[in-house]
This record gives sequence, C-alpha cells and structure tokens, in this order.
Amino acid sequence: MTSHNPPVSIEALDAHDDIQHGSHPEPKEGRRFSWGRLFVWVVAIGFMFVTLFPFYWMARTAFSNGALLATEPGSLLPVDPTLGAFKRVLGLGTIEQAQAEGGSGASVNFWLALRNSIIIATTVTIGQTLFCAMSAYAFSRLQWPGRDVVFGVFLAALFVPPIFTSLPNFILMNNLGLLNTLPGIILPTLFMTPFAVFFLRQFFLGLSREVEEAAKIDGAGNFRIFFRLIVPMSAAPITTLAILTFINTWNDYLWPLLIARDESAQTLILALGIFRSQTPGGSPDWPGLMAMTLLAALPIIILFIIFGRRVVNSIQFSGIK
Repeated sequence: MTSHNPPVSIEALDAHDDIQHGSHPEPKEGRRFSWGRLFVWVVAIGFMFVTLFPFYWMARTAFSNGALLATEPGSLLPVDPTLGAFKRVLGLGTIEQAQAEGGSGASVNFWLALRNSIIIATTVTIGQTLFCAMSAYAFSRLQWPGRDVVFGVFLAALFVPPIFTSLPNFILMNNLGLLNTLPGIILPTLFMTPFAVFFLRQFFLGLSREVEEAAKIDGAGNFRIFFRLIVPMSAAPITTLAILTFINTWNDYLWPLLIARDESAQTLILALGIFRSQTPGGSPDWPGLMAMTLLAALPIIILFIIFGRRVVNSIQFSGIK
C-alpha cells in the first residue's frame, strides 16, 4: 500500500529554510516623513478651523449677556454666560427681562415659524422625491418616442437661474389667491426639479435589467416594478435626494419672502431675517439673533451628522462630481 504525500509549495520550502538558518523576515519600514503629507494636513486643519470657528463664535455670542457683550468683544468665551437669549427666542421671557440683558425687545413667534418650516420642508421633500423618482424611471427604464429629446429639453432647465422663474410663479400664485399661504410656498417646488431627475436617472441607468425583465415575464406592470423593485434597489440615492431636498427647502429664503408677508405663513429662516431687522431698542439683539440661528440650523446639523457620509457616497456612486 503506497502513500502519497501532498505537494509542497516553493514558498513553504523557502520558509522552512529561513527557520533552519535562523533568519527572520525583515520588519516593514514605517511611513517616512513627507513634507507633502505634512502640508496636506496643515491645509486640512486650516480649512476645518475656518469652517468651524464661525459656528463656535455664534454659540459664544448666543450664550453671552447682551448688556456686557460690548465690554469684551475679543473674548473667546461667553461673556457672563446666560440662557437669556434662548429664552427670548422661545418666548419664555418678558420684554423687560430682554432689555435688562441687552436685548432689543423685539419678538418673534418661533414656534409658529418652526411649524411652518416643518410642514413646508416635509411636504416638498415627499412630493419632489416621489415625482422625481417616477420621472427618472420613465427617462431611464421605459422606451417611448422622443424620450431623449424630451429629457434634453428638460435638462436644459438646469441652466435657467431660479430667479428667472420667481416672477411667473408669483403671478400664478397671485392669480390663484395663494399669497400669504403655505400652499403658495409649497406648490412651485412640490413636483420635481431638473437636478433631482438627473441625479436619480444616473443611478437608475446602472441598475441591472434582468430582475426587471423577469418581473415583466411574471406579468408585473410598470408601477409594480417601480415600487416593488426599483425603489428598494435605489434606497440610498432616494434617501440622499430626500435629505438634499429637505435642506434646500428649509434654507430657502427668497421665495417665502415673496409669498409670505403675514406672520401666519412665515418660515423660520424668514422669521430670522425679520427678527434681525427689528430694533425697537436701537440696536439688534445679537445674542438673540445668534441663538435663533443656532436653533434654526440644529435640524440641518443633525441630518448632516447622521446622513452626511451616505450623501457623499451616493453622489460619488451616481457619477456626479
């Protein structure tokens, strides 16, 4: 009875010889010092400082006492730290208390403006995400005459500055009797934007058609394929689009300024600008203004912290630079 030994590789023999002769593999050299790498780190840290310092200075001013703020203008720490500015913005203090802490005495209905911003941003985000996804599906997965021509014309709208469409939209909302209303702010941007359609179309073009064709063989229609296959397979870019739409709508200032003249329809960003212009005490309430700015930016900061990496990765995967 013969036995067959398993074949031995050359690498194993070399390793055996090294052990026999007492030799050991040389350790890998560490990264050598590089002036180029040092320069990149210095520039990155500098950009990070320039980006974050305004937020720190805004927080420092918000927590300062307005009556003493001018006495230490160069202080890096809050001057006589207090929460009075946040109380004034949230409507928890009186005019006398505000003026005692250096406030202007101006008032703003923060909770009403916050409610309006949430309603507008959420409604526009849902509408744009749904209709843009359906349009992108039609432009990328369905075959119909003149599809590419229509998409080219639609894409040309990217070169039209938004300010050019403000006047026609304003006239339309005025004729519909929707001035000073939330629907008047929502409707012009509810359905779709060229960038959003282009963004999702780029991703849909890269999806495999095998599963889609199998679903068609099983009798599934376009709507069922879209909601049961395309949407689940495109969860990442659709989520990214929803986040970007929410941020853009939340930060929009010009269109609400044109439509909402009454306090009942003002958004948080618009109320912030009005609060800045109100100076019954003779000067702006800088701590109150910075406190309201922090509160207005807080939802966007939270979204960026949670979904920032997903947004960047999704944009890179979609081929948009």
